[in-house]
Amino acid sequence: MAAAVSDYLPHQNPCAQCGHPIAAPAWFEHGPRRTAYLWQCANCGYRFEAVAFFAESKSEPSAIAA
Repeated sequence: MAAAVSDYLPHQNPCAQCGHPIAAPAWFEHGPRRTAYLWQCANCGYRFEAVAFFAESKSEPSAIAA
């Protein structure tokens, strides 16, 4: 799996299984007001996903019609 490039990526997230620090996510995906990260531990092989949710920005236009 190829690592993605972003302006900001979290680093040194601890493994949810063994606590070993993971240098960077193996994969990430941006969505509306959220970013999902896939972490894979090189120490124990455990994989887990973390999702960051962001508050609505004041600069985002609101929908005019449904």
